[in-house]
Amino acid sequence: MATLDPVQLLQQAFASAIEAAQPGHCVPPALPDRPAGRAVVVGAGKAAAAMARAVESHWDGELEGTVVTAPGHAVTCERIEVLESSHPVPAEAGLRAALRLFDRVRGLGPDDLVLCLLSGGGSALLPLPADGLALADKQAVTRALLRSGATISEINTVRRHLSRIKGGRLGVACHPARLVTLAISDVPGDDPVDIASGPTVADPTTCADALAVLARHGIAVPAAVRGALEQGAWESIKPGDPRLARAEFRIVAAPQSSLEAAARVAAGHGIQPVILSDRVEGEARDVGRDMAMLARRVLDGAAPWRPPCLLLAGGETTVTVRGRGRGGRNVEFLLAFGLALGERRDVWALAGDTDGIDGLEPVAGAVWRPDTLSRAAARGLQPQRHLDDNDAHSFFAALGDSVVTGPTRTNVNDFRAVLVDGGERQVRCLTPNP
Repeated sequence: MATLDPVQLLQQAFASAIEAAQPGHCVPPALPDRPAGRAVVVGAGKAAAAMARAVESHWDGELEGTVVTAPGHAVTCERIEVLESSHPVPAEAGLRAALRLFDRVRGLGPDDLVLCLLSGGGSALLPLPADGLALADKQAVTRALLRSGATISEINTVRRHLSRIKGGRLGVACHPARLVTLAISDVPGDDPVDIASGPTVADPTTCADALAVLARHGIAVPAAVRGALEQGAWESIKPGDPRLARAEFRIVAAPQSSLEAAARVAAGHGIQPVILSDRVEGEARDVGRDMAMLARRVLDGAAPWRPPCLLLAGGETTVTVRGRGRGGRNVEFLLAFGLALGERRDVWALAGDTDGIDGLEPVAGAVWRPDTLSRAAARGLQPQRHLDDNDAHSFFAALGDSVVTGPTRTNVNDFRAVLVDGGERQVRCLTPNP
């Protein structure tokens, strides 16, 4: 029987998931018809520049516009201006970019078209604080939310109510032009209001909801901010607003389609793919432990699937940072998974962020091998201590098991793949020698 390298299989599945969400594939089929008037492109996110280039390559007619993306994610465009700002904490450059987008859509008429390109990271890249709110205060709230364990939906609820561009406000600024938003979804459930905090769609949440999120996670805000939220002074655009009557929203890539691409890789190797969910949420370490228990059930014959199989899941977990590490939800998931699994010769796993950046590190994620714990012990590493310190990146880096892709210029969020072999096929485990 031919040998199979399980790590290469996992890497191929991850690469296929990323490739399925590349703007060059998913944007052109969704482009609207050419307008009678001007065509203006605006956008934000880690995929925004690549999406803009895909538009340029397939657009018949005049085109202008501005998009903002994260450092390392820019690509060269001829007609669309590409700006950069920081992520995940907003910066002054993002504020200037947000004002530039408003300049682009000012004064348009009913014969004009605004094409808005959104993807993950757009919230941080468009930080236009609400009236009376300082950028420094918004940065502090963002940092606190990112470390609190709040879900992406909770974080974006707060962001929409501290902003002059999110929560439908950019969409209103485009009126009376036709507005078509093309989005690459990085959020569980693909809710448009949570993709880049919904700058072009109506928002059903309220200032009171934002206050509830802050209270639930114990996040302090300046008295002026609390007062404005309590009075509803920063309310977002609500459903039914006539200024959004000509707005359309099209999702061009989503986590489910990327998981399906990974599933095809497994099937091509004669391995049963199992897509568990594209919208897994919760603390990364808890999800990791649950996945380890599921792998054990497969091996014990207590699950509906038999080895060899590839368990696939997406979504966006969270990390409540209490230690000195820098988090990274995919590596924290993976380390908790491995500790709960223990030494098993027949299970491998890969967890990574499809944008190539897990948390604050320029590393997509990592790989778990059957001998990870024994190699760690030989190097004097203490995996539980790394997990307790939210420092899983250092653990996997020391073993040479980090997954580094560089900026992928797309983002459909977390990717988790667990290969359960069960000894039914001959495998060849390639161990790194860092």
